Amino acid sequence: MDIQDANAVSGQHQHHPMPGKLPVPCRHALSYLVRDITVVEIHGTIDLSTVPAIQVHTDAATAPHGAQVIVDLRPVEFLDCSALGLLCRARRRALERNGHLALVCVRPWHLRILKAAGLSELFHPLATIQDALNREH
Repeated sequence: MDIQDANAVSGQHQHHPMPGKLPVPCRHALSYLVRDITVVEIHGTIDLSTVPAIQVHTDAATAPHGAQVIVDLRPVEFLDCSALGLLCRARRRALERNGHLALVCVRPWHLRILKAAGLSELFHPLATIQDALNREH
């Protein structure tokens, strides 16, 4: 069962904005544009309870055809396996729409989790937003 199915089962329904529109910031996620690239900055904890609110941001960012997205995990203090599902879903959605997703992640513990899950080579985490912007153009 993916995250969307889990939300439907649990009765959690999130408002998903129209493609191309940025969702309202929430406690755990903020989306903004830099040179026509959507940056989704995630804060605090990414776990099963916070994924639905964060997914509103990643889904909006990856909805347009050719979306260029940067997910910034630097402000994240804790993440669990549901965060990995969220990231994989966002990457898949971007690629399905001929877009690209870059990941900014610098905390050693988070990098170890990505590596242990076999996702380091898939995401190629970068150290800064500027590094990600440079790769996009």
